[in-house]
Amino acid sequence: MPQKQKSKSWAELKQAGNESFKTGQYGDATNLYSQAIKELEKSSKKNPEDLAILYSNRAAGYLKDGNCGECVKDCNMSLELSQFNVKSLLRRAAAYEALERYRLAYIDYKTALQIDCNIAAAHDGTNRMTKALTEADGLSWREKLPPIPTVPLSVREKLSQKSPATSPQPNPTPQQNQTPQQNGTKQTNKPALSDKDMKKGQILKEEGNALVKKGEHKKAIEKYSQSIKHNPTEITTYTNRALCYLSVKQYRDAVRDCDEALMIDSSNIKALYRRAQAHKELKDVKACVDDLNNLLKVEPKNSAALKLLQEVQKKK
Repeated sequence: MPQKQKSKSWAELKQAGNESFKTGQYGDATNLYSQAIKELEKSSKKNPEDLAILYSNRAAGYLKDGNCGECVKDCNMSLELSQFNVKSLLRRAAAYEALERYRLAYIDYKTALQIDCNIAAAHDGTNRMTKALTEADGLSWREKLPPIPTVPLSVREKLSQKSPATSPQPNPTPQQNQTPQQNGTKQTNKPALSDKDMKKGQILKEEGNALVKKGEHKKAIEKYSQSIKHNPTEITTYTNRALCYLSVKQYRDAVRDCDEALMIDSSNIKALYRRAQAHKELKDVKACVDDLNNLLKVEPKNSAALKLLQEVQKKK
């Protein structure tokens, strides 16, 4: 009498799912992950983190097959089991983006960046969502966003050690494997910012803003410079300091600050406009026009940019 074949463990099914995913057999992969989920659910040694990974992996299969609704459901399950799982945040963001739910996609991309500010896919996604939301809602698009969850420092420190690109789990979005040079995002090896640094950076930035209102641009530059030492990821500090550099005619410094800002968000309106102003003063008409054209792609009716473009084109 033939022996009954022993059923595979959830770990074996997961491994088989990973192999199918790697060879592009996404339907088979999702089936195997489903079986693995059932086996693990039955197990007495059920671990929430293992289950979260299985849901996240199955979400990757659904995403590849274009089944974005199921991808979102699985990511929700994964994030309930393992809050702030970076892969689940990125997969859900990609699914929301495909479903044109841009506000929710933006929230997930920004949450992922709190955990690890070096994730290329999250930078790219944030830039795309900023552009889409600006086109849809105009300059007030941020006011319509749901609140962005704050990732506690302890969680950031723990999760930033686990880079999404190095995990053996399937990787659904090709952007995650791009280099910073390929996608125009800035990559640093700096550790996650502490809450103390972020707060100090914010206080110094606000002191700088107060000095700008009084017309004390040189003193404001000092405050912004101190703020950047505490938090080098805050885009408005660079664009604010660039404005001050323009006021004191330090145009090359203004360009450098705008470069920094545009590495964080390549479609930032203020950075593009202020860099265009600096290029104009440096007599670099081509660079000025390029910046203004890029700005007008994001915001076609920006009156200040249209006026400046008219000015510099007359001088050609």
